[in-house]
Amino acid sequence: MEAASTQFAPLLASHEKPPYRIENPGGKAAMVLTCDHASCAVPGSLANLGLSVEDLRRHIGWDIGAESVTLRLAERFDAPAVLSAYSRLVIDCNRKIGSESSIPRISDGTVIPGNLGMNGFEAERRATALFDPYHRAIAGVLDSVRAQGVEPVFVAIHSFTRRLQNGFARPWHYGVLWDQDARIAPRLVAALGRHPGAVVGDNEPYSGRDHFDFSQDHHAGSAGLASALVEIRDDLIRDTEGIEQHSKILGDALEDVVSTMTLGQGGK
Repeated sequence: MEAASTQFAPLLASHEKPPYRIENPGGKAAMVLTCDHASCAVPGSLANLGLSVEDLRRHIGWDIGAESVTLRLAERFDAPAVLSAYSRLVIDCNRKIGSESSIPRISDGTVIPGNLGMNGFEAERRATALFDPYHRAIAGVLDSVRAQGVEPVFVAIHSFTRRLQNGFARPWHYGVLWDQDARIAPRLVAALGRHPGAVVGDNEPYSGRDHFDFSQDHHAGSAGLASALVEIRDDLIRDTEGIEQHSKILGDALEDVVSTMTLGQGGK
């Protein structure tokens, strides 16, 4: 009976923050921003997954700087933004449930003790408490924008590390990930590339055609929404100055692209 009681204990205590946050919910822009890896927090019941605070604050725990960039873009465009509230090491809100990377046992060479020996019930508990509410919130915000009579643009904000574990140094400052929908991404690559000195990856450092990105595929691809996933190298957005600089560069590029589109008519 004791084991059953532990199994059915809620993941989040009543005093803990909700699984997501909606910034600027009444925003009037025809754009919805998301940040799947906005936080490195871990529910208290999981005891930091057996990791140190220092490890959780590394890139394995979240996308460094992405939350701040998302909030600045939401303010600039008067756009609603949905941000996850817990670490991707608890459950990755941008991975398909049941995939190997959904609840990683090892991340960038670091063993995640709290994810070892994971059983199906625990995985479901995390999905029910964190993953499902986050994606319901995104769907709800998209529906709210549609209710204004416009088709929203879906823009996901992420960050990536400068150097891989094997020592490979990534040269890109920004990356734009996409698959078949060419309404935004190629134009955004070009717009970012017009900034002096900018190195922009077209489906780099990852490829949107690999379909590892759950959020964009699920919310935008399946609904035919114009979309792009933007990656910013995290060493560029680790302090206020960098965050302000690169939020402006990305914001200028998005404004340039979106202002030329006839999104309500499904412009290609």
